[in-house]
Amino acid sequence: MFLSLLRLNPASGAAQRDLRDATELHRTVMRAFPAVPDPAVEARAYFGVLHRLEFDRPGGRVLLYVQSRVAPDWSGLPSGYVFPGEEPKVKPVGEAYAGLRAGRVLRFRVRANPTRKIDTKSGPDGEKRNGRRVPMRGPEEQIRWLARKAEEHGFELLQASVAASGSVERVHSHRTGRTFQGVLFEGRLAVRDPERFQQSLIGGIGPGKAFGFGMLSIAPS
Repeated sequence: MFLSLLRLNPASGAAQRDLRDATELHRTVMRAFPAVPDPAVEARAYFGVLHRLEFDRPGGRVLLYVQSRVAPDWSGLPSGYVFPGEEPKVKPVGEAYAGLRAGRVLRFRVRANPTRKIDTKSGPDGEKRNGRRVPMRGPEEQIRWLARKAEEHGFELLQASVAASGSVERVHSHRTGRTFQGVLFEGRLAVRDPERFQQSLIGGIGPGKAFGFGMLSIAPS
């Protein structure tokens, strides 16, 4: 597993385009990875690609974190895409993830898309509908959603809050016409099931992973 950090250049037209459109940002990220052997397989899932934008408003920085199973090649980024003098940084994280043990307490951050499904009842033909997702409203409901995901993914929330800076935002995809609600959570967690927790780090949590949601970042507590 590899973790990349890119500081985007706000003066770049390509970066501005990607900040406006989640689909375009996804395309730019995926250009750092080779073609998949089987065209029927989704490249993002095949290479385990997750990403998250963070806005350091006091510092005026726009940061893009990208996690992947294989090392990316950022040499094909548009000219001027990253901030002048700050080349993309890439470091391996697989060994650190594999070394996590039950009971380990960590700080975490994740930008997620907390939703619930509605309209899933069976139709007149008796076939159950897939339903549609609607966003969870309010910090308490959103944190309860995260606590349920924690239980599913092998960890326990010890403390969690909706981050005060850039907490709730709308992420738009012009290609799909959809707008997603992003919520930035941070806090402390305890590892309960190391194997499931490692899979949550690799695969992300919640829906909307292609649009910049679900990447769980950890640091020593």
